[in-house]
Amino acid sequence: MPELPGTAMLSDWLFTSAVGVYMLAALLSAGEYVLGRYPVRRAAAARPAPVAVGAAAGGAAPTAAPPPADPPPAPATLPARLGRMGVALTVLGALLHLSSVVLRGAATGRIPWGNMYEYMSAVGLVAVLAWLYVLRRHPVRRVAVFVLLPVSLLLFLAGNLLYTEVAPLQPALRSYWIVIHVAAAIMASGVFLVSGVASALHLVSEGRLGTLTEEASGAAGSTGDGRRSGQDRAPASRADRLPPPEFLDRLAYRSGVFGFITITFAIVTGAIWAESAWGRYWGWDPKETVAFVTWVCYAAYLHARATSGWRRRRAAWLNIVGLVIVLFNLFFVNLVVAGLHSYAGG
Repeated sequence: MPELPGTAMLSDWLFTSAVGVYMLAALLSAGEYVLGRYPVRRAAAARPAPVAVGAAAGGAAPTAAPPPADPPPAPATLPARLGRMGVALTVLGALLHLSSVVLRGAATGRIPWGNMYEYMSAVGLVAVLAWLYVLRRHPVRRVAVFVLLPVSLLLFLAGNLLYTEVAPLQPALRSYWIVIHVAAAIMASGVFLVSGVASALHLVSEGRLGTLTEEASGAAGSTGDGRRSGQDRAPASRADRLPPPEFLDRLAYRSGVFGFITITFAIVTGAIWAESAWGRYWGWDPKETVAFVTWVCYAAYLHARATSGWRRRRAAWLNIVGLVIVLFNLFFVNLVVAGLHSYAGG
């Protein structure tokens, strides 16, 4: 199939536009994060505790007063408007990004992940689509900035440092296995990014929650009339901006399970491809070695997360280490280390 230079140029323009839209969406999400508070925690903090009602004349035992009715929904605030605009821009960026990937493939007549620029572009797209799926199911819009910023940085580096003109696949990649094996690796990498960010936020959220619990259980920081000083209220405002640590832990775990299954499939199909291309299933090539280390790290994370003897904070650290290994594999092993997979950098 002949190359279409005009289509390639349009793909590049759409890619650049998508990165710009992602950055603007991250900025709006940052505004919502800084100005707002997480609604569930704010509602729980604002809800007064039940108050005992005094005994009646007949000597009946005191009963708890019914909780007050929830107030009517307040009009949209500035943080909420910023967040909604951020989500709309994220959807727009994903559409532009998806169009860029599709047109990149149309420009070359092949699958659009034949070099590192295309691979990283696809990883970023998967991460954004995975995050939009999370947003559709859970009200965690306020922390979108922590996903959009690393994705924007990843795509910015891909477009400026790794950009490659459209060209046919190198001979070593001309196999139907590139559709299966590399697609699975792309999906795993994108989902692991979301999982790692969730674990990092879980550590931050749980740490702040512990600080707040300690402050609430002690008398330190209280004024004479029982009110907390402004300095002591500041950590509470910061903690309210994050979802509950339990939710972040579940999000990290469930996305980690999906990523682990996908990377396992990628390793197995990669071994089958290696046997047909090089005559052996496994040769401890640098890429293969780091992929195996990544698999072991995520297996350890999932095992630790499912084991009652492990604290979830320790398991979260394993998940973050796994993401670091994924990024190390993505940049250093693919672009610096020489091996049988070195053609992926071109």
